[in-house]
Amino acid sequence: MNGTPVIGLIARKDKSEQWSGYALYGQGQAYARSVVLAGGAPVIIPLEMGQRAWRSIYDRVDGLLFPGGVDVAPWRYGQEPHPRLGQVDEALDEAEFALARWALEDRMPVLAVCRGIQVINVVAGGSLYQDIPAQVPDGLCHACNAPEYPRSHRAHLVHVEQNTQLAAALGTLACWTNSRHHQAVKDVAPGFVVTARAPDGVVEGIEHRDAPFVVGVQWHPENLAAGDPQQLGLFRGLIEASWQRMIES
Repeated sequence: MNGTPVIGLIARKDKSEQWSGYALYGQGQAYARSVVLAGGAPVIIPLEMGQRAWRSIYDRVDGLLFPGGVDVAPWRYGQEPHPRLGQVDEALDEAEFALARWALEDRMPVLAVCRGIQVINVVAGGSLYQDIPAQVPDGLCHACNAPEYPRSHRAHLVHVEQNTQLAAALGTLACWTNSRHHQAVKDVAPGFVVTARAPDGVVEGIEHRDAPFVVGVQWHPENLAAGDPQQLGLFRGLIEASWQRMIES
C-alpha cells in the first residue's frame, strides 16, 4: 500500500482569459504545495458533478482540505442577506456542504481554511457574521487583501488555546497571521470549541471536540507554510491524521 495519504481539495470554477473564457475547475497552487510539503498527495474535487460522483471521490480520499473562497449563502444558517454580503456561489456551497456533512459523520480528517472554517461551522449548526466591520464594533481590519499587501502579510496576532489540536499542530500559543476575510464564525456549532481568537475577540480557530482532526482556521496558512514550520504544522496535522485513518481502514 502506498503510504502517502490522498487529500481531497475542493475546486473553484473560473474562466480563463488565456483560453478565450474557457471554463476551468482549479485551485490555488499554495494549497496543493502545502499538502505536498507536509507529505500528502492532493487531488482536486470538481464542482457541479452531483453527489454520486462526489461520493465516489470522497470514498477514495483519506482527508479533506476546505480552502478559502466567496461568502457562504446566509440562508444556509437562517439569516437574510446583509447589505454588505459579498459574492456567493450556490454550486460551491452545494459541493462543500455535501462533503463536509460526510466528513463530520465519518470523522474524516479535515483542515478548513478561511471560508472553510465558516463552512464546517455552518454545516454543523453554527452561524456567521456576514460582515465584520458592520457587525463587530471596534473590530480590527481583517480584510488585508489590498494590492499593497502580499498574501503572506502578517496582519495581526492570534491567541491559541492550550491543550487543543490547533496548539499541538502549530507548536505555539500565539502567532502572527495573514488575514483576508470580512466574515467570521458567530455562534459556534454544537460539538465544536473555539481554539483561537484575534485581539478583538473575532474567532480565528475552531475544532471538533471528539474527532481525530477537524480543525478550522480563519487565516491562510497555505501562504505561509513554505517558510514557516509552525504554519506547515497545520498541514502536517492533517496528513498525520489522514495517514492514521488510511492504515486503520
